[in-house]
Order: sequence, then structure tokens, then C-alpha cells
Amino acid sequence: MDSTTDSPEPLSADLRTDTDRVLPSWVGPQLRTASDTIGGPVGLHAAVGRSRLWTPLRVVFLMALIGLSISWFGKAGCIQQAPVEGQPGQVRLNWDNQRQFVGLCYSDLIASYRSDKLTPDDLSGGAFPYRTFWMVKNNDGAEVKAYLAEPALTAMFMYVSAQAARGWAWFADAVGLPSTLDVVNYFNISALLLSLFWLLAVWATMMTDRRRLWLGALMALSPILLFHACTSTEILPLALLSVGMLFWSRGKPGWTGFFTGLAAAAAVYPLLLIPAVAVLCVRNRRLRDLGVMVGATVIGWLLVNLPLLILYPAGWGASYRTWRGRGVEPDTLYRLISLATGWNPTPSLISGLVVLLLVAVVATVVYIGLRATVEPTLAQLMFLLVAGFLLFGKEWTPQSSLWLVPLAVLAVPYPRAVLAWMTFDALIWIPRMALFLDADRKWLPPDVFYALNTLRGAVLVGLCAAVVWQLVRRDDDAPASGRLLRSPRSTVAA
Repeated sequence: MDSTTDSPEPLSADLRTDTDRVLPSWVGPQLRTASDTIGGPVGLHAAVGRSRLWTPLRVVFLMALIGLSISWFGKAGCIQQAPVEGQPGQVRLNWDNQRQFVGLCYSDLIASYRSDKLTPDDLSGGAFPYRTFWMVKNNDGAEVKAYLAEPALTAMFMYVSAQAARGWAWFADAVGLPSTLDVVNYFNISALLLSLFWLLAVWATMMTDRRRLWLGALMALSPILLFHACTSTEILPLALLSVGMLFWSRGKPGWTGFFTGLAAAAAVYPLLLIPAVAVLCVRNRRLRDLGVMVGATVIGWLLVNLPLLILYPAGWGASYRTWRGRGVEPDTLYRLISLATGWNPTPSLISGLVVLLLVAVVATVVYIGLRATVEPTLAQLMFLLVAGFLLFGKEWTPQSSLWLVPLAVLAVPYPRAVLAWMTFDALIWIPRMALFLDADRKWLPPDVFYALNTLRGAVLVGLCAAVVWQLVRRDDDAPASGRLLRSPRSTVAA
């Protein structure tokens, strides 16, 4: 009988299947067992990659939306309103009794809204990042000018969100919608925009390694995301860098550099992509691609920064001056050394030490990449570089661990280890918030946080060791990692 009469629908003109895709129900024992509830693992002769509706990308996007929703609800406690005493009909943000710390809902977006001059009154008065300043007292008691101390693209993101919140308030009033506090509008709009950037990062990460598409689920439901999608603006540079890495996987160094430059306009760490790309270009004699990538990075960075630098040089440099003046932060290696030895370095000494250690990290990763017996991937090199940046940098806030999530998903071949690391790192938020509580509200002593934070660094070092081993292992060691990256379908197809 003709096969076309056996099909309920006409057969597609393209009958190919994705025989090289890694199948989670084959390579993961837990997922294999869990799949029994829906009929068991994917069949050996199943037509993979033919679904028109529930594609891996759409399923992972649905997971990401669930994760983002959970993250928003985790912060919702900090946008609750309370009546203003003596002013009927007026409401205020309810952060009474240190709600932001007790409820674990603290967000920089909310805390900095008024101090960074983003309110409708400020905007209607012409407030603009780097142009607007206010007076504060320095450590010597003298009054000095203060500006929005964020990188250029982050500052523009905050300004656009504030203007959008102002516009929404006007629209709600015009059509008779219920009114709410301006800071709540600002937070919700910022969270929405950051969610779109996170979906962009998930898509770019999945497309970077199309063979292991389902690893995107690990990123979409990352415990770090559940805690920190709305804590700050860390998703912004992460998404742009993910797009840049996708373009590199497609052989487009110019676009890689352009998006790296945009990402570097939102945070410094994306510039680490340059030495990572340099290693790959030297190994493969593609120095022209390196030159194109670096040139495009400069263009992308200047596109955002140059106008602000020319118009408002003093305000533009505020974020760099703030970094230079930052001392020993609670999350860093230097605080642990200070607690153990009583060392009390000046901000200038810390800055110099950080620069030297970061140069050493870059040099070490470059050496490992050039001497690796296995061709390194861009994600592996970037994971090592960004991990070093956090371990030895001036600041390693809980939310900045988001930078590592897409890199770890691509670089570390042990999904269970990645999930364990993300879970532990996310839970650091609980003792971290306890540091800010009044003595009668503290649920944990500070020493618990410092002990757990030390373990946090050790776990990250362990993941770095796993990545390094993948680069320097012998050929006869390959099956140990290969089991995690291949499925029986790939073997049969071969």
C-alpha cells in the first residue's frame, strides 16, 4: 500500500529528522525515569525535530515565562502600598519593619528609584542621566556632586523605564484605570523589559548549541533567575553578550563584536570576550576575524558611550569613580581575608590588587586555552574568565551570578552539578539579607553568611576545575564526558 494513504495528513516534502540532537530522556537517568509517566523515553526510531507546535524553543520559552513569573512574585512583597497617616487617600511604599529584607524581596530597582532622580517630578524638571546631579557629603564631610553611577546603557535603560512609567501613569489617569505609586509602575515596566531580554538570552543560548537544545530548560528555570530576575539590571548585558556569542557560532565576528560592545556599555565583564576570541583565533589562525571583532566592539561601545562622554563627561565617569572608591565588600575574597587577619586596605590598594589579579586570570585562561589538548569552545573560555572576574573582583553580589548561568549551561558538561551550584548560589540570598537586619530581627549571625559565601566560591572553583579538565584531558578520557553529551540516536546515526 502506498505510504501516503496510511498518514492522517499529507506527508511533508521534507522528511528529514534531527538525528544528532541530544535527547534528555536518554542521557539523564532521572529524566528517563520521569518520562515513564508519559510513555517512556523517546523511541529509537522516533521522528525528532518534526513537531510543528511543541518545539523545544516554545517549551523552554514557556518554562522561562514560569520562572520569570515566580521571580516577579518573589519581589511583589516590596511593592505593597500602605496609607499615609494623616493624609486620607494617599499611599506610600510599605517597607515598614525592614520588609525588604525580612521578606527577601529587596530590589535595587525599587531602592534606587528616588535617589537616582527617576521620579515623574524629576523627569518633568528635565532630569537626565549624567546631566542631573545632586549634592552629597563625602567621607571628609565636604559636599560633592553625585550622579547616576551606572554604565551608559544601563543608565539609558533606567531612564527609558522611568519615562515609560511616567507615560503609563498619564494613560491610566486619562482612561480612568486604577492609579498606583510611580515606583511600582517603574518596577513593573523594568521587570517586563528585563523579561524580554531574558527570553532573548535563552533563545540565543539555545541557538548557540542547537544539538543540546533542551539544556535551555536548565537556564529557563535556574534557581538564580527565580531569586534575581528583578533584583537589578544584570540581565541586560547578559542578553546582549549571549547574542554576540551566537553570532560567533555562526561565523560572524563583526556582529559578535558589535553586540559585545553594546553589552560592555551595560557592564564591564563582557569585554572578557575579547581574550576568549583571541585564543580561538590564534589556535585556528584567524587573526583577521579577531581584528574585525575588536573593531566592531569599539564601534558598539562608542555608539552608546561617546555622545554621553562628550556632553556630560563628569557624569559619565561617575560609575568608574564609584568603582575606584569602593572598599572591601561583604561578598568578596578580600572581606574574608580582612575578617581572618584584620587587614584593612584602602580602596586604592584594593583597586590595584583587583586589576593585577584579573590580569593574572586572563593570562592563565589564555594559556590554558592555547595549550588545551581539546579545542576549547567560546563558552568554556568565557565561563572561566567571568568566574575569575567574580572570584577576584571588587564585588560579587548574589544577582551578578546570573552572568554565569548561560555560560555554565553551555560550558559545564554535568547538568546536575550546574543545577546544584545554581541552587546553592541562589540560597545565599537568605543569609545575605540577614546582614542588613536589625539585631532583634536577625535570623542568622553574620558568620554564617561568610562561611557559606566561602563555600560558594569553592563550589564555583570546582566547576572551573571541571571545565579545565575537559580542555586538558587525554583522548582516552573522552567517554567519561561523552556520555553526558551524546544520545543513542547520535550513535545509531553515526
